[in-house]
Amino acid sequence: MPLTIAAPQVTGPNTATATRSPVEVDNRAAYIGFGLAYVFGHGSAALSKGTSPLLDLPAWLPMALLAAGLAVGTIQATRAALRAQRGATGPDLLSGKLLGASWLIGFAALFLAITGLSSAVDTPDLQSMLWPTGSGLIVGLIYVSEGAARRNVLHYGLGVWLALTSTAALFLGTPGLYWVLAIAGGGAYAVATALERRRLGLR
Repeated sequence: MPLTIAAPQVTGPNTATATRSPVEVDNRAAYIGFGLAYVFGHGSAALSKGTSPLLDLPAWLPMALLAAGLAVGTIQATRAALRAQRGATGPDLLSGKLLGASWLIGFAALFLAITGLSSAVDTPDLQSMLWPTGSGLIVGLIYVSEGAARRNVLHYGLGVWLALTSTAALFLGTPGLYWVLAIAGGGAYAVATALERRRLGLR
């Protein structure tokens, strides 16, 4: 009678754990807030700045509209990120915290860069050009990082678009760059909001 040797059973890693995808983040509220900031903030700046402004608006109004929209978008983005971190452990939790910190780091670096350039270069309009375009660049690059980490192609693509159009707008000067930010940036957020609903499988 031949001797039968049972092969040891090798238990592989838990498939559900190994292939677990990141928690989906609903970015629609953040997209709407940022989109309104672009349309009304940059749009009012485009209409009221330049050598021949189309509207006579108070100088503080475009910045106030932009700040209000950005505040709403930032709050909504933070809330969505916190919801996504519920129940996350290990690498996913660390990744979420690092991505959250990148917002503070990015805008702190932007502040230092613009402040340093403004003190070294005697150009009165430099800050008014660099803040809106630089903000678009920072937001775009953070979106690229978030999209890569969460495997969200829509978020990644929006980040690429914002980063490229914001920096390319510098070639147009004032008020051209505001038109680009309002139309290209605001329009991109509107498209992303519609596609985000489809991505999440909502009716």
